[in-house]
Parts: sequence; structure tokens; C-alpha cells
Amino acid sequence: MALSITSFAGSMASIYVHIVFFGIWVLWNLGYLKLEPFDPTFIILATYAGIEAIFLTTFVLIGQRHLNEQSAKWADLDLQVSLLSEYEITAVLNVVTAIAKKMEIEIADHKELEELSKKIHPNKVLDTMEKASE
Repeated sequence: MALSITSFAGSMASIYVHIVFFGIWVLWNLGYLKLEPFDPTFIILATYAGIEAIFLTTFVLIGQRHLNEQSAKWADLDLQVSLLSEYEITAVLNVVTAIAKKMEIEIADHKELEELSKKIHPNKVLDTMEKASE
């Protein structure tokens, strides 16, 4: 519900509705519509606008919280996929290196291959990331 309200509030339709609503209100209370003014000082209009702003702000914050939660889930999924990819690439590198050794093909940059073929430990990666962010 909050997302649909926020979506409407951020649309051009909302702008048009407000222009019509507030325009009629102002024209009515200035006497241009030949009707008895019900809010000649515009106090009711100001109160209405203030209450609307409070509620819209609340709906925007609810929507933002929902988007943040969704973003955190996607970031977690992305991390899981990246770690799985890293594990698979390391396994493939080890197999290719073993095949090269079996076929007696000389491998360049042994030290780099040794470093790349080490298993990744997700907890260590997360700890390193946390330390770097502090």
C-alpha cells in the first residue's frame, strides 16, 4: 500500500490532481467562483497541506526502507554468486594446471598461478572487508 501511494505521489498525475484541487480551493476562497468562501485566510488549506506532507514523508520513508531491505537481499545474493563463481574458477584453474603438468606444458608465472589457485574462505574475505571499512 505504501509503495503504491509513494508511486502515485511521485507521478505527474499527482501533480495534476494537486494543481486542480488547490487551484479550485484558492479560486473558490478568493471569490472568483462566485461561491461563499469557506477558508478566506487559507488556514485550513495550510493545515491540510501540512498533514499531507507528514503522511507523504512517512510513506516515502516506508518505501525507502522496503527498497533498502530489497537491496540488501540482492547484495547478499550477489556475494553468494560471486563466491560460488570464485570457487568454481579456482577449481577449473587447478584442473587446467594439472592437465598442463600431465602434458608437460611449461606454465609461466608459477607464483601467480599458485596464488590464484588457493581456495577462497568467505569468512576471511568478509573479515577483511569489515576491517577495511573501519
